[in-house]
Amino acid sequence: MLSRFVLARFLPLMLAVLGLMPVAAGADDIAATARGVVRVVTIAMVDDQVAGFGHGSGFAVAPNRIVTNAHVVELAERYPDNVVIGVVPSEGSKSYQGRVIAYDAHRDLALIEVSEAKLPTVALFTGPVTEGDQVIALGYPGNVDLATAQSAADYIRPLSPVRSQGVASGRRALTGIEVLLHTASIARGNSGGPLLDPCGRVIGVNSALTRADDGDSTFGFAIADTELMAFLRAAKQPYTAVGMPCTSIEERLREDSAADARAIADAAAARREAANTAAIRREAALATARAQAERSRENVMAVAALLLVGGALGIGAAGLLESRGRRRPAIWTVSAGGAAIVAAVVVFLLRPSGEIALPPEMTTTPSASPPGKALGALICTLEPDHSRITISSTAEARLDWGADGCADRNVQFLEGEGGWQRILVPDDEQTVTVARFDPVTRRYTQTRYLLPAATMEAIRKLRQPATPHACTRDDAALQRLQSEQAQIRQQLPPLPNEKLVYSCRST
Repeated sequence: MLSRFVLARFLPLMLAVLGLMPVAAGADDIAATARGVVRVVTIAMVDDQVAGFGHGSGFAVAPNRIVTNAHVVELAERYPDNVVIGVVPSEGSKSYQGRVIAYDAHRDLALIEVSEAKLPTVALFTGPVTEGDQVIALGYPGNVDLATAQSAADYIRPLSPVRSQGVASGRRALTGIEVLLHTASIARGNSGGPLLDPCGRVIGVNSALTRADDGDSTFGFAIADTELMAFLRAAKQPYTAVGMPCTSIEERLREDSAADARAIADAAAARREAANTAAIRREAALATARAQAERSRENVMAVAALLLVGGALGIGAAGLLESRGRRRPAIWTVSAGGAAIVAAVVVFLLRPSGEIALPPEMTTTPSASPPGKALGALICTLEPDHSRITISSTAEARLDWGADGCADRNVQFLEGEGGWQRILVPDDEQTVTVARFDPVTRRYTQTRYLLPAATMEAIRKLRQPATPHACTRDDAALQRLQSEQAQIRQQLPPLPNEKLVYSCRST
């Protein structure tokens, strides 16, 4: 028997690849799922000689975990010291050695672990699949390989999987296991590959096909989603599940563009209504203030008039007292009358001007949320009716919105029409996200592009070292960021794969 050490040295030589394969420029849903589809190769060795070679298909439910059929890796499960499992991704320049960590012969499912791989994962569809629904099979049919392979190396070269299309033909029981019957073309080698809905979500694992004798039609059998999820739960393997119906991204974008326009228009109308209400309140407050000021002015002038009349009467009375020889009372009376006249003059001169001043809150037009204002921590809830999801989580998102487009304290957004925007290019994911937030409507949108590895590599090279990786208001830094974002935008396909729309509220 050949030792595992010898096999471990032999496999990298067998899995040597000759170069990168070309990838499509566009990013459709099936191509996005194909990034996580792999060829599963088994190599049997006896006395340093290749005694057997087989292959099937598989798909990644985690960056380093592959689902395939149990019968694809049966020999490796039975003879682990003599059979090595190779995992060949659909793109890139590396292949990997794997090992079986979960095996269910009854369900015909197995789980392979590849410690070094970081593959794009697929999502399982948990919604209903009915007869007549369109389905797509992805995998590596052996008859295609036989027709096109030039040498054994072609079986271990990264290559995009073959896709075929058909319809779901109902559910059946095969050896006591629930399967999906379908008309998508599959062959030996498709075993373990995914059966997808039109949005690229996994609805089954291709396992077998009927024989086409005497002109009979060929049907495929896929291990049903219910069996697959039960197997993964038993293996304690987390997976992504999406239950939202498959919708057209074109239709969703049209609907959401109209919805965005309506939301902006509604926000503008709300601002106008608030301004009109504030203006009415201001005019009413002005009228009330003017009336109060006028009454105060009239009252003061009336007091001044009374003082003047009283003073005049006092002086007249003083003259009458003087004529009667009452000099001392006359002096007191004329003094009081003079004082009253002086007081009347002073009161008149100090009468209110009639000018009014409103409180500051009455002199400014209210704003729902000024574009540059900080809103603080927000919880954002997905709006399913406005979203299109193929693989992403539907859980709530959190956003910490600071002043001048500073998100989460270190991501600078750029101000534009309809809100603030930033294109996010992660290092550990084959996804570009165009994020947009409108502080007025508090709507947060993530438009996601699930891209091939070559496209992601090209986009990452566009990131400039001088581009700020923190929030800034420096004009030169913002111009560099804007230039970088424009270049990245040009590399994106015309249509995204997903659009996630959230409604945000303060925590």
